[in-house]
Amino acid sequence: MAYILIWEFHAPAMRVAQFEQAYGPEGPWAKLFGRADGYLGTELLRSEDQPGRYLTIDRWESETAFEMFKRLYGAEYLALDKSLEGIAVVETRIGAFNAP
Repeated sequence: MAYILIWEFHAPAMRVAQFEQAYGPEGPWAKLFGRADGYLGTELLRSEDQPGRYLTIDRWESETAFEMFKRLYGAEYLALDKSLEGIAVVETRIGAFNAP
């Protein structure tokens, strides 16, 4: 069973390339997550009908693995989040899900 976090973002037209680089599977978020045990990967989805709208899907082995990541890398997570402020005008946590 996997633990999956889904977020929705809206990036302004002038920041789309920067957003895709930062939130894609090779970007700084995925690299930070990849330092933790239990991280399975990130997927970035771009809306076909709403320019600038994206979903990210972060996969973890378990909720416990994600919670351990937050404990170990919480300060780095907050620093990265702060450094990318403004890259998206909307950031909404859709939710956490378990894959059977």
